[in-house]
Amino acid sequence: MRTSIATVSLSGSLTEKLTAASLAGFDGVEIFENDLLASPLTPEEIRARCADLGLTIDLYQPLRDIEALPEEEFARALRRARHKFELTRRLGADTVLVCSSVSPQALDDDALAAEQLSRLAGLAEEHGVRVAYEALAWGRHISTYDHAWRVVEAAGHPALGTCLDSFHILSRGSDPKGIEDIPGEKIFFLQLADAPLLAMDVLQWSRHYRCFPGQGGFDVAGLVRHVLRAGYDGPLSLEVFNDVFRQSEAGPTAVDARRSLLTLQETVGLATPPASSPPTGIAFAELVTPDAAPVTAVLGALGFARTARHRGKPVDLWQRGEARVLVHTGPAERRDGTRLAAVGLRSTDPAGAARRAEALLAPVLPRRRAPGDAPLEAVAAPDGTELFFCATEPPGPPDRQATRQPDGRPDWRADFEDTGENAEDTEDGAAWRVDHLSLAQPWHQFDEATLFHRSVLGLRPQESVDVADPYGLLRSRAVTTDDGAVRIVLTVGAAPTDDTAHAQHIALATDDVVAAARRFRAAGGQLLPIPANYHDDLAARFEFADGELETYRELGILYDRDAHGTFRHCYTHTVGRVFFELVQRDGGYRGYGAANAPVRLAAQHAVRGFTGG
Repeated sequence: MRTSIATVSLSGSLTEKLTAASLAGFDGVEIFENDLLASPLTPEEIRARCADLGLTIDLYQPLRDIEALPEEEFARALRRARHKFELTRRLGADTVLVCSSVSPQALDDDALAAEQLSRLAGLAEEHGVRVAYEALAWGRHISTYDHAWRVVEAAGHPALGTCLDSFHILSRGSDPKGIEDIPGEKIFFLQLADAPLLAMDVLQWSRHYRCFPGQGGFDVAGLVRHVLRAGYDGPLSLEVFNDVFRQSEAGPTAVDARRSLLTLQETVGLATPPASSPPTGIAFAELVTPDAAPVTAVLGALGFARTARHRGKPVDLWQRGEARVLVHTGPAERRDGTRLAAVGLRSTDPAGAARRAEALLAPVLPRRRAPGDAPLEAVAAPDGTELFFCATEPPGPPDRQATRQPDGRPDWRADFEDTGENAEDTEDGAAWRVDHLSLAQPWHQFDEATLFHRSVLGLRPQESVDVADPYGLLRSRAVTTDDGAVRIVLTVGAAPTDDTAHAQHIALATDDVVAAARRFRAAGGQLLPIPANYHDDLAARFEFADGELETYRELGILYDRDAHGTFRHCYTHTVGRVFFELVQRDGGYRGYGAANAPVRLAAQHAVRGFTGG
């Protein structure tokens, strides 16, 4: 189906918005009245600009406070409407959105509303325009889609239909199944928006917290299915009011918006982007650093060994068990120091994963390869993290030697030469692997990142969590595979200037976190000190075996428990923007120790004057 976006969903001037919509691949736009009023372009110039960009103008909106008015007020409203209908034709559009009235002068009289809307539609028809009547969730007398449809049906004018808006319908808890009773030809327009599930005034909710489909808690796909069953064949159009989007660059926001519609169409069966299975694990995490010494000292203390070196680049492979960390020396900025720049994702079909990512508008990264280098497909996540799709390795013990991809080509390890070094084989190393990664997101890209990882990578978003930091709130959301083989935690601070989320971390799973912590400290590593008050509180909340709590206090180990199991974890000091976490999951624990995050964040402030992700 055709896709469209309301200009109110994007930031910038009208020209910037139109350009962004076109470059993102939208077929059309809704022109929001305020954008037109603020533009120096005439309606004819806007029409020509859209034509040059390959965009249709699908809707002009909104026309407010029209129906169920005293006759004298309605006469004034018709005069205003006549101007808007003429303007709509100058734009080359054929549909005007009319919102249900919020005017204190509006009367609670459906018959009068129907009669006046019929007269309005007659005037619109004279100008070659249709009227799409929409129920605002906060409308004075008409606030539900089924009520709006009854009034439209009673008016009985061919130039009058209804506009369905997913936010107005779902925010009120209305059952969208009744949409199927509306004739498809009378659904003149469909506007889509998602939103987080919030307990607040619906007007404020609508004006500030809408988001693109797939980024909130509404069943937008279910609503679209009902609309399609009714016979609607118009565009899928986004109308999103969001404070963050209004402050963000229009281009990336438009791409995020279009990706949401591509994913939505796939969900409801209207489109078939290339299929790909979710990743099967984390092949490696790549750190970029201007000075490798500090981070390799930490890795060495953790028991990692530099097992291989890249044949043509300053990249070393550090490995312990199934956990692999690449240390790339050189291009990092001095002010950031060490940062987590890339992630290798194991995939049963790397080429297919890359094709899907590209079809869903992920930027494909060019890669300069020397002859004989392994072919690696890579795309960029919204925060700039490079994601490499790597062939899933065969089962069994990890092997440093290069293996082959299913198509016979060498996998990424073929680019590395063996150094002959081995990770120490100690009792805490039996099951070392990457448990999860924490990626800091720019303030304006948190929702975009959630949708990206869900749609492009097939990861399942968990509930968003707000964590108290000494200087604000940290927002966090995990995206995972169903089996937990890949876990990525997306974090963001509470404001554009908030540095809370600037640190990233790699969580390493082990069978025995106590042994791992002791070995790390004995090798000269520094563990994050945890205040005694925390462990005193643990004693009040949980029962421990003799000496267990004292061990946790000594090593700075934190503890959590859920319905499935227990979680023990501790942290290294931060190097640049990166720190490591040692974790032990027992009994099927599913979380990330969120209850302990405020204590960890405060401890990191105390150690470095810097907050982590």
